[in-house]
Amino acid sequence: MFSGFRRQFTSTVVAALLAGSVLGTSPAMAFPAFKQAVAEAAARDDRVATYYRTATYDPVWTADTGDSRARRKALIDALANANDHGLPSQRYEVDKLVGQMAAARSARDLGMVEVALTKAYLKYARDLTSGLLVPSKIDDGLVRKIAHRDPQELITGLVVADDPRAYILKLAPQTAEYLRLKKERFRLEALIATGGWGPQVPAGKYEPVAKGAGVVALRNRLIAMGFMERSATATYDRDVEKAVQAFQIANGLESDGVAGKGTVADINRSPAYRLKSVLVAMERERWLDRKVEGREVLVNLTDFTAKILDDGKLTFRTRSVIGKNDSERRSPEFSDVMEHMVINPTWNVPRSIATKEYLPMLKNNPNAVSYLRLVNGRGQTVDRSQVDFSQYSTRNFPFDMKQAPGNRNALGLVKFMFPNRHNIYLHDTPQKALFKRETRAYSHGCIRLQDPFDFAYALLAKQVDNPKSYFHTRLKTGRETTVKLETQVPVHIIYRTAYTEAKGPVQYRRDIYGRDAKIWQALANQGVVLPGQQG
Repeated sequence: MFSGFRRQFTSTVVAALLAGSVLGTSPAMAFPAFKQAVAEAAARDDRVATYYRTATYDPVWTADTGDSRARRKALIDALANANDHGLPSQRYEVDKLVGQMAAARSARDLGMVEVALTKAYLKYARDLTSGLLVPSKIDDGLVRKIAHRDPQELITGLVVADDPRAYILKLAPQTAEYLRLKKERFRLEALIATGGWGPQVPAGKYEPVAKGAGVVALRNRLIAMGFMERSATATYDRDVEKAVQAFQIANGLESDGVAGKGTVADINRSPAYRLKSVLVAMERERWLDRKVEGREVLVNLTDFTAKILDDGKLTFRTRSVIGKNDSERRSPEFSDVMEHMVINPTWNVPRSIATKEYLPMLKNNPNAVSYLRLVNGRGQTVDRSQVDFSQYSTRNFPFDMKQAPGNRNALGLVKFMFPNRHNIYLHDTPQKALFKRETRAYSHGCIRLQDPFDFAYALLAKQVDNPKSYFHTRLKTGRETTVKLETQVPVHIIYRTAYTEAKGPVQYRRDIYGRDAKIWQALANQGVVLPGQQG
């Protein structure tokens, strides 16, 4: 696209400058003019100005060298293909850059081009390494801290790179998740271009032995989506049932093999709808400062699971219960580091729960929630019969509330701590029945685990020979016991309506908190569009 221009730019502008023929100046006169232009153009951006001062205003892009030409080519190609990453290429004004380069006729022009290319590079690099959007501006639950690469490091890294194209490519997340999402993006775009998955399935309930046009439409849709081999059946036979189950598993639905209202609605989702989830997931992956190697805990709120990954490979998975879908209970998204677990934990009731839920009960009946201990500021247990609860409100309630360790403790028998200002952690629960439900959003924000003991064993296996025995020896005492992790483990609480696994189809989940819809709108406001919607 730009090859002819690149040749022209190099031969007419840079070469003329070196020969001293730009505006009839000598090289001695031209280069001070170039550096002065760079200094002036960079002065408006501290990041850029700092780099060029350090580099004595030497050019990154506009020297008549093979390295400079390679950097320029790599950058223009990357900006022109920003859509490959779900970024809006128009944001980087490639046409304007090309026009500015083509129009350069003097040392001053060349200095302006130099800085314009650096600014475009830094904008693209920042978007690719840490995301296009600012999460906290989109939703109150997006409290993730974004790690930004140092601009000086980004420029210097490119300058010393043997292969500028490879360096720029590696600015994107190098996780298997990001690469697989990118592949799914291309697949969905190809599907959109060829008409998608065909006609939708008529509303209704489809189950074994059913027949008719609806079953045929269901069969055809499942075949097109890759969940079923080609078939001429017009009956809801075993092959159709197995395909429905496979689809349900890939979409986090109850895998009963019956295509009811919810399953049919998800089967009828278009490739364009799924592509939105993938583009949002790619942006979310850019927000996440993940290491490719080592151990991490991954809690995907939309999937209602908690996982342990070792060097990117899944080594443990359990169901979870997350925060209820209301403004004060939704689980936030952030990353931290797990430091320890507490066996036989005391539940220190959060003040919001104590004052908003329990205080009204105590006003009606001082003996309500009798399993909780009332504690004053000196740590002393308070006799409820001596307290006039009617005089207190959410603002002046002076007591703490605590629940002693035990089987009925709200935190169960173990909790896993990654201290944070949101007071969120992972824990056991006595309410085991909730794990059987398809949608599991019931907590006050913390993450409840279906298999907390096995989760503890997996964590302890890195530091003790017999983790099960070690754990239960401490559990049997009934005493609250803190066990530090010798190697702290990163914890990422994420929210993905599209995510991948090492094998099998891309997984899609429902937008339970409505956060992905907000992120998509924010991306669209920045110029991200679906195929066929450009312009």
